[in-house]
Amino acid sequence: MHLTDTSAAAAAASSFSHPIPSPAAAPPCAACKILRRRCVEKCLLAPHFPPSEPLKFTTAHRIFGASNIIKLLNELPERDRADAVSSIVYEANARIRDPVYGCAGTVFMLQKQAAELQAQVARARADLIHVQTQHTNLLAVLMASSSMQTSAGHLPATDSPGFFYDGYAGDDSSGDGSVWEAFMWA
Repeated sequence: MHLTDTSAAAAAASSFSHPIPSPAAAPPCAACKILRRRCVEKCLLAPHFPPSEPLKFTTAHRIFGASNIIKLLNELPERDRADAVSSIVYEANARIRDPVYGCAGTVFMLQKQAAELQAQVARARADLIHVQTQHTNLLAVLMASSSMQTSAGHLPATDSPGFFYDGYAGDDSSGDGSVWEAFMWA
């Protein structure tokens, strides 16, 4: 009888005492903490939603729901789960920012921005070609001018570099024809 009394007393004492937490027990993952459930050792969500990032799970849970997230992760191989969680969290954040279009709105905006930048690059290339052409024509005029000064003083029409000048040619004080006039009428 003495044995029964001690075992009953021990059972009663253990039911009132608080369990001693094991030192190796990890804190529950953010998902289990938010869902208020016990985080088991092989928790499917623990590797992807650490306790330090509760907002990550809260956002995904608000848009997709915990059961859908768990179902999706169960269907994927383990190597693809991290990318899937990253995508889920990104899409949830985009849907919160833009409830109508979500991440499709972001994709559309980025495509539009890329098209505008491509148009700017095309305009810059056209401007560069224009400036290079002007530079080449200016060098041709300068070379023709320097050759005129060293030679007899006028440029034959056959040596014209094809430069077209539609501005004011200036006054012709030398009397033997302007360099600009030779190019204008060639």
